[in-house]
Amino acid sequence: MSSRTPAQSGKIAVVGERELVIGYRLLGVQDAFIARKGETQKTVMDLFNSGDYSLIVVGDEARKDLSTTTKEKLRSSIIPLVVFMPSLTADVSEESIASLARRILGVDLKVSA
Repeated sequence: MSSRTPAQSGKIAVVGERELVIGYRLLGVQDAFIARKGETQKTVMDLFNSGDYSLIVVGDEARKDLSTTTKEKLRSSIIPLVVFMPSLTADVSEESIASLARRILGVDLKVSA
């Protein structure tokens, strides 16, 4: 019998626009859900509170449908880790890899010249 908790299972869930979901399904992620206007908040929070996932990927369109309070709660979570995936036309103000590493890992990524 495994001593791993569900959050340590390595399961991934994805909530987002159709293209994002199809891409993750092609990669083998079974728990990928197309964000539906008005249902996104419930879908994301159900996944978050289930304890079944160690990583939840939320697409840009789905992120826009979440309340500010929910976004802050998700950004501050480590287990499960919630990553907001920018769209292909994303604004440059999206979280960078360096700031994501600083937030999640507590390390600064410095680029040397």
